[in-house]
Amino acid sequence: MSRLTGWWSNRSSAAKVELYTRCSIHFFVLIEIASFGLPLVGSAAMRTSSRPVSVVFFLALCAHSVLVGFLSSRALDRVVGRRGQPVRLAVATTVLTAVACVAALILRKTGHIDPSAAPSLVIGISCFGTGAVVLCLKRVRHMWGVAPAAALGTTAATAVLGLPLGEVVGYTVGVLLAGLFMSMAYGFSGWLLNTVWELDRSREAQSRLAVAEERLRFGRDLHDVMGRNLAVIALKSELAVQLARRERPEAVDQMIEVQRIAQESQREVRDVVRGYREADLAVELEGARGVLSAAGMDCRVDFEAGRALPSEVQSALGWVVREATTNVLRHGDAQSCLIRLTAPEAGSVTLVVENDGAPDSPAGPPGSGLAGLRERLAVLDGTLRAGPVGGGRFRLCAEIPSAHVQELEVRV
Repeated sequence: MSRLTGWWSNRSSAAKVELYTRCSIHFFVLIEIASFGLPLVGSAAMRTSSRPVSVVFFLALCAHSVLVGFLSSRALDRVVGRRGQPVRLAVATTVLTAVACVAALILRKTGHIDPSAAPSLVIGISCFGTGAVVLCLKRVRHMWGVAPAAALGTTAATAVLGLPLGEVVGYTVGVLLAGLFMSMAYGFSGWLLNTVWELDRSREAQSRLAVAEERLRFGRDLHDVMGRNLAVIALKSELAVQLARRERPEAVDQMIEVQRIAQESQREVRDVVRGYREADLAVELEGARGVLSAAGMDCRVDFEAGRALPSEVQSALGWVVREATTNVLRHGDAQSCLIRLTAPEAGSVTLVVENDGAPDSPAGPPGSGLAGLRERLAVLDGTLRAGPVGGGRFRLCAEIPSAHVQELEVRV
């Protein structure tokens, strides 16, 4: 069953919206053929028409429907940024739509189409063509001008053919209202799809920005530590060289000072790296809440602590929270996430991160994040369990035994 539904559940939210939009718009091809094309070959819609004329027009309408669907697909590619604007295809669709509508009016004038069926045929062809052309446009004011332009063209064609004034007004109003409706439907679909993809790209950019900021912080701290010390080492080494050339005994003192500064620099670098590698649990919990909430998820953090945790335990669990938050953002389509930390006075310390929207099967090869967490927890005799728990939910559970926590408390 997972193989049958994996093509949907393994997609991101933006990909799901795009697939739904494409299927909906492509379904209009069948609607146009079934609603306006099939009646052409029936006796009810064309009582006085000849069979060859109805068949030819039916084939032309099918070609128009397929061209509209193809243009809509290319226009959606333009909306999501995969292709350029399909100008030539839009022009071809516009010309074919106009020719089909004029041909339908001519057949109505010559009596080949029943007068009661001609309006729906003209309005249907024009509205679907209008929607596809609107989807190709970028500016809203240009989108609003397509339907009035189609209505003016219909007015001119019906007037030239000498149709009664009532029919001219009816064709014009029908094409205008149907065109405006399809313009709003297609235009809103394109705007919604573009907005969803922009949000998806913004979420990825936010994750990359957080990593970049952490790297900049580490680089800045390392520069602050090493910059001054290296400058002093260079200056004192140069002074020691000058004193040694003059056979002055002070050169030894300067080299001893260089050695001391180098050893101090090593200690400071270790402190910087240690601070970078150690994660503060409270900061990570609050950061996870903020990041997941900013991504549009309902994030709840429950912190049930009956005792203070040693720094080693906080650091290990902080890294679990950080990695779990990253996985929730990158994998699946989570709408809610629960982070619960339980640290009773007697008993093991447990951290649970559970979210919905998890795919039934992993989209790619397993990463090294969970393996790294298991190595960190193994130092504290801790364990890590991760996997789906049913209902599209994924649970990550880290547990550190009480005996090891008490040993660390005594040692601290």
